[in-house]
Amino acid sequence: MTRMQGAGKLLRIFIGESDTWHRRPLYEAIVARVREEGLAGATVVRGIEGFGAHSRIHSSRILRLSEDLPIVIELVDTAENVDRVLPILDEMVTEGMVTVEHVEVIAYRAPGERAP
Repeated sequence: MTRMQGAGKLLRIFIGESDTWHRRPLYEAIVARVREEGLAGATVVRGIEGFGAHSRIHSSRILRLSEDLPIVIELVDTAENVDRVLPILDEMVTEGMVTVEHVEVIAYRAPGERAP
């Protein structure tokens, strides 16, 4: 096992589960696209409750809104790689929010695996 450490960026994308990109769920399209761009990884988290720009509560407890639950996509990579995908996200995300944070990354990898 190899331990690598260094500066990076954490990018979080907040969207709704029903958001789409070319008739495909937006979160799936984003993950596929950043994978094509060679980012180190992506994680999609489905929220159980939240609200956004229109202040409507979306909750797994309310049947009619349970199809549009909050989605958060997290990407961590080098600052250069995160900055490179931001213009792509500008095109894909038409309603939502993106946050970027500077982070210290500690990655544990098996020998021979690609580092972030």
